[in-house]
Amino acid sequence: MPLRTLLCYGDSNTHGTRPMTQPGVLERFGWDERWTGVLARGLGHDWRLIEEGLPARTTVHDDPIDGHHKNGLSYLRPCLESQLPVDVLILMLGTNDLKARLSMTPADIASALQVLLEEIGRCNAGPDGGQPKLIVMAPAPIEEVGFLGEIFVGGAAKSRELAARYRQVAAAQGAAFVDAGEIIRVSPVDGVHFAADQHLRLGEHLVGVVRAAASA
Repeated sequence: MPLRTLLCYGDSNTHGTRPMTQPGVLERFGWDERWTGVLARGLGHDWRLIEEGLPARTTVHDDPIDGHHKNGLSYLRPCLESQLPVDVLILMLGTNDLKARLSMTPADIASALQVLLEEIGRCNAGPDGGQPKLIVMAPAPIEEVGFLGEIFVGGAAKSRELAARYRQVAAAQGAAFVDAGEIIRVSPVDGVHFAADQHLRLGEHLVGVVRAAASA
């Protein structure tokens, strides 16, 4: 069987950022600790996993503080076209849309997810010019604690509405769906990022999800 490609497109929780205790200091879990690394190990050598996680990446928005390059839509097509053919794509974005400065409602964030999925559909980046198998992952709900709590004011309540909305969007687009909040929890240290044991749990869970999506 030819080597298959899995693209994981997301933000700092795909990057593997450790729970933060102070602004501007980004530390990263090792490859074998990140959920992407755990997933790659579980899938085995017939898979090539591409980890495309950018801290502070949004769905479709230029961030007025962190920069226009944080816009997940603007880089999505170049990423897909540079890595094609992509057999399976895991998309987990939306946490950074919860920042107070972006003023996004849960409905807005779900609509932005749909924009991303429609863009993927236009790219024809799957095998033989088709579409990758899609897995939409709703991010785990956040908590407003630590210094990040001031950035995400009001975001915790909104985050608890995302899974149901993401599930509807995924179904309408023919994508598989995973609710990360049913599997893991964010760290109580900063309320946004995952601790190492949660990365392990998520990565192990996704092995079966990816195999099922690939064979669907």
